[in-house]
Amino acid sequence: MTEIIPDTATPEPELTPAPGAAPTPTPGSNLKRFLLDLLETVGLAVVLFLVINAISARVRVDGFSMQPTLQNGEFVLVNRLAYKFGDPERGDIIVFRSLVAPEDLIKRVIGLPGDTISVEDGIVTINSIVVNEAYIAATPYYSGTWTVPAGNLFVLGDNRNDSSDSHSWGFLPMENVIGKAVLVYWPFNNFMVLRHGNVLAAP
Repeated sequence: MTEIIPDTATPEPELTPAPGAAPTPTPGSNLKRFLLDLLETVGLAVVLFLVINAISARVRVDGFSMQPTLQNGEFVLVNRLAYKFGDPERGDIIVFRSLVAPEDLIKRVIGLPGDTISVEDGIVTINSIVVNEAYIAATPYYSGTWTVPAGNLFVLGDNRNDSSDSHSWGFLPMENVIGKAVLVYWPFNNFMVLRHGNVLAAP
């Protein structure tokens, strides 16, 4: 006769979460966490996009008016804050809302308020001082004299004879200026920091 021996082994302890331990995630809570993370990521991306666009702009050079400095199709980074904390200087390359066309334009600042600009026999002078034209494609074939009024700039393209600029349509109001061109960033093999500096030669 087989004797049945009672099981006297210690029972397995019941597993209960430790006080303060996180509950086991459920499929619903995982989805909620994913959606919250996604929302945070998208929100951060939107904020960064708005901040970047508030302080900078990216523009594409369309045309040949700034050759040889800038080439058709290049992309340029523009500092929108440059003239919030300072004033334009002669030689600055700037982007602005055009007075005569629907698109923005990019040109070089030649004259500041109060300056008298003269173009004669291919030579540009500012207040009777010859401009250092090392950056231009060719000497200008046009002539004229302009005195820049307050609150305005006189801008010219580096490709003087193939540029719609102040010599043809007049002065640029400062409120039309978007910012200062900083660098060429595309195509990458054309990458360069743009040089500005004073355009006046020593008297």
